[in-house]
Amino acid sequence: MTAAPTALPSPLDETRRALLARLVDGLDAPSLWWLSGYAAGLAQGHGAPQLAVLPGGAAPATAAQSGARLTVLYGTQTGNARREAEKLAQAAEAAGLAVRLVRADAYPARELAGERLLYIVISTQGEGDPPDDAAGFAEFLFGRRAPKLPELKYAVLGLGDSSYADFCGIARRIDARLAELGAQRVAEAALADLDIDTVAAPWREQVLARAGELLQRAPAPAVPPATVTPLRPAAARSRERPLPAELLAPQRIPGRAFRGTGFRRYAGPDKDVRHLELSLEGSGLAYAPGDALGIVHRNPAPLVEAVLQAARLDGNTPVTLGGETLPLHEWLAARRELTRLSRPFLAAHAERSGAQALRRLLDPTQPAGRAALLADHQLVDLLRRWPADWDPTAFVEALRPAAPRLYSIASSRKHVGEEAHLAVDVVRYHAHGHDHTGAASAFLAALEEGARVPVYLEPNERFRVPADGSVDMIMVGPGTGVAPFRGFLQERAETGASGRNWLFFGARHFETGFLYQAEWQDALRRGLLHRLDLAFSRDQPGRVHVQDRMREHGRELWSWLEGGAHLYVCGSVAMGRDVHAALLEIVAAHTGGDAEAAAEHLAALQAAGRYSRDVY
Repeated sequence: MTAAPTALPSPLDETRRALLARLVDGLDAPSLWWLSGYAAGLAQGHGAPQLAVLPGGAAPATAAQSGARLTVLYGTQTGNARREAEKLAQAAEAAGLAVRLVRADAYPARELAGERLLYIVISTQGEGDPPDDAAGFAEFLFGRRAPKLPELKYAVLGLGDSSYADFCGIARRIDARLAELGAQRVAEAALADLDIDTVAAPWREQVLARAGELLQRAPAPAVPPATVTPLRPAAARSRERPLPAELLAPQRIPGRAFRGTGFRRYAGPDKDVRHLELSLEGSGLAYAPGDALGIVHRNPAPLVEAVLQAARLDGNTPVTLGGETLPLHEWLAARRELTRLSRPFLAAHAERSGAQALRRLLDPTQPAGRAALLADHQLVDLLRRWPADWDPTAFVEALRPAAPRLYSIASSRKHVGEEAHLAVDVVRYHAHGHDHTGAASAFLAALEEGARVPVYLEPNERFRVPADGSVDMIMVGPGTGVAPFRGFLQERAETGASGRNWLFFGARHFETGFLYQAEWQDALRRGLLHRLDLAFSRDQPGRVHVQDRMREHGRELWSWLEGGAHLYVCGSVAMGRDVHAALLEIVAAHTGGDAEAAAEHLAALQAAGRYSRDVY
């Protein structure tokens, strides 16, 4: 239980103190900051003494304060938008501006009407959708309850991936919606691709300058500097400064006995999943189950060579960019994205190749064809299909910077100590007449025990084991989406949690896809896992997926949810969409409501932190 503050005498009687303790029990930091700001706002009309609001907290929501303050609101799925929002808020604070940093799901929607300067940093999930933590804010903003905002000035930074057809779709729609409600832009919406800083840095400089013109400088804090909490302490390790973690135990799964449990060895040809154990000893990286590990990979040598051949370029050619000179093959191996296409590169390649078919796909009226190309072709496929003359420097400039890959951590520190475990699906497939590999997964698969892997921690505060160990959990994780739930169960075992645990797992085949089978069976025997429902889609004539199993057990699933269970979903965006559709059916069937009422019910579960998704 979270302890109540004791620095000042409490004016509350014993009953109210107990109620307060129950209210704050299990709340995360953003929720506590929001609660403190809400309470301070209520106190404004009662002559309460002025309280110092620490940076990053939710300041009292009065119109006067809103008018003299910048609010930085962010929605994030993988952490990039949070980092950019933090940079912006820290820069504003350093410039002497009053600033509030708040995650979208902790933002009280009623405050929007009182805002005067609002900067939004938001990532795109899937095809133009908001990240899970911004779904409620987006629903409010686009709904009928959204207020007119004639006094609001705003700016939007969108983060996305131009290999998706609806690039930064939610950011563009929020920007247009705020203007529709009467708000005034202080800058045009900035849309950043994977090379975020090239767009975010100039946008940040521009909007900070405008904030300085619009706001008065904040007075010096009334509390000693030592008591002021920074917005977010700079991480000792980051994607720019990763930890070289030692690879302790690379293994294929299925085919391995984990920690003394019996399991027959079998590995089929259609799946290659690796269980990797990495040492974090002495690093200070303290993760919680639900967090992800970022991998700073090198593109595999065969992939680099294939791209060089298709582009008809010499990998030994020196290329100078930004004052740095490297051989072309090194730029491609370590600095550039080779498996994900982007629309800017498509446009540049269409111009050089002169291919009319490619130019037609870039037409705004051809979104479906362009989306299919982006989803189906790697860079090497494009170069082979439509040859073009590239010079080495222009080629490197046109390609996107390499982006790290995030993998859900499949362990609990309480169980494994200073280690982090991963379950990595090695991407291999045949298309367009050639074999293909994934970049990061092939990089990891090629490493041997003792190798060093550059890693950093990516927290996921919305995907956490319930703080109350008596709460039940429902976990839906097909394929490697089951990885975080291995950590969840380890955590629950180590803390002695009494709540029930129910896992839905799916794969193509029982024999080759039942990841961590021995561990789940052992958990069932020990009473740690109370239910295990399986869906092996290709082991019978008709396809069966996890969402089908959920429908089959809809009545009991609904009973668990009604009893307070937390529901977690991890896996692909498409799977997450199918599971959500199944949940809508289940809720509607057992409440007698319609689709709209079911959607509202699930939205309420998300807002309460009882329905969490980690989809990618």
